[in-house]
Amino acid sequence: MRWRLLPFGKHRAAMNMAIDEAISEAVARGAAPPTIRFYAWEPSAVSIGRFQRLQDEVDLEECARQGVDVVRRRTGGGAVFHDSEGEITYSVIAPEAVMGSGIQASYREVCGWVIDALGELGMEAEYAPINDVTVGGRKISGCAQTRRDGVFLQHGTVLHDLDVRRMFAVLRVDRLKLEDKAIATAAERVASVRMLSGAGKAELLDSLHRSFCRGKEWVETPLTSGEAARAAELASARYGDREWTFLR
Repeated sequence: MRWRLLPFGKHRAAMNMAIDEAISEAVARGAAPPTIRFYAWEPSAVSIGRFQRLQDEVDLEECARQGVDVVRRRTGGGAVFHDSEGEITYSVIAPEAVMGSGIQASYREVCGWVIDALGELGMEAEYAPINDVTVGGRKISGCAQTRRDGVFLQHGTVLHDLDVRRMFAVLRVDRLKLEDKAIATAAERVASVRMLSGAGKAELLDSLHRSFCRGKEWVETPLTSGEAARAAELASARYGDREWTFLR
């Protein structure tokens, strides 16, 4: 089976989520092969889980002040701040049969690809069930997964750098957590590639490419015109729509 690797791209939050869904629909129809994509968010964004209440999770006024996008994902999990310059995000989209029916086993497999990439850069990373990767007990990558219409989708983040104070500003947390001591404590629980290895973002992306594609027959090709058109439609009608964003 040949996999497709999409070229790296930066998109608005709504388009990033729309691309994942457009690919998933194409894979479900047999019109697209299993696909791996790496991407970034332009501008920075907050994504919230499918079942979260937006107002409880995000400081919308602060997001507007900083020009930070807000989007609701198809997947569950918590609110995530996606820094435009500090993060590489990945998506793996494939027929469910390719990834297997075991949820934790598939989390472990894809997280293992992240672990191997970090290992190339000199970091000893570990899988932290059910959906995190840590280095020395500090989180460096998290992910979320969904399975619909026979299609597996897992997307996740790998932190190249992190501005903890900015993250706290746009996520709605107890204001006491904005104290310097609390921010320092939170920073101790999170790690970044830049902090631990000094590797550049391009080096991280190259390592992720190699690890995710290792052992696979693959080709780098862009979205089809049909997928691109469907993504544009979904970005407008769903992920950029206020009703969807404020669903809960």
